[in-house]
Amino acid sequence: MTRPPLRLLLVDDHAVVRAGLRALLDGEPGFAVVGETGDGATGVRLAEQLRPDVTLMDLRLSDNAAADGVETTRRMLAAAPGTRVVILTSYGSQHDVLRAVEAGASGYVLKAGPPEELLRAIRAAAAGGMGMAPEVTTHLAGRGAGPEPALSAREVEVLRLLARGHGNRAIADALFLAEATVKTHLIRIYRKLGTDNRVSTVKEAIRLGLIDIDTLM
Repeated sequence: MTRPPLRLLLVDDHAVVRAGLRALLDGEPGFAVVGETGDGATGVRLAEQLRPDVTLMDLRLSDNAAADGVETTRRMLAAAPGTRVVILTSYGSQHDVLRAVEAGASGYVLKAGPPEELLRAIRAAAAGGMGMAPEVTTHLAGRGAGPEPALSAREVEVLRLLARGHGNRAIADALFLAEATVKTHLIRIYRKLGTDNRVSTVKEAIRLGLIDIDTLM
């Protein structure tokens, strides 16, 4: 049987950007844009009404300085917890990314990146994972920074559960953490290992000896 398309909501205060996203996503098999808006408050209401699988959220929303894309993400996930939020923005600083992840975002993609990165991020978020563009991990690591510290004990625990195929919620339940905290740990693991998705992270962890593959069987 054919799977139903992923239902997408667009929240961006630039109409031209929304039109471009709609044209891209409606033309991609497996995606369907079910709603769009230019302000955060309406975005939250639409998420409650339409129950999208994934919302693409602009980081900078001009309708209310006190409710930018991060705060709107937090409100949206409280109102419609079934949706996943991918931040789509021109800004990729460490501060912005961590704020977004701690608010519950499941992805972070730069508008300047190729469309394939956005499509991968949407699919990853819909599947319960994290969709991070490579440029974002570069921003997180910082240019000219020294080597990252070793993984913390908690990060290793998260990594081992990730390698066993656990989703974010299952990891959170197993470690008695909030799901947003798990996402923050994953961002830091990605940064330290220089990876940008779950599969490459597990492969790199095995290569570095951080995970014993025999324990995963």
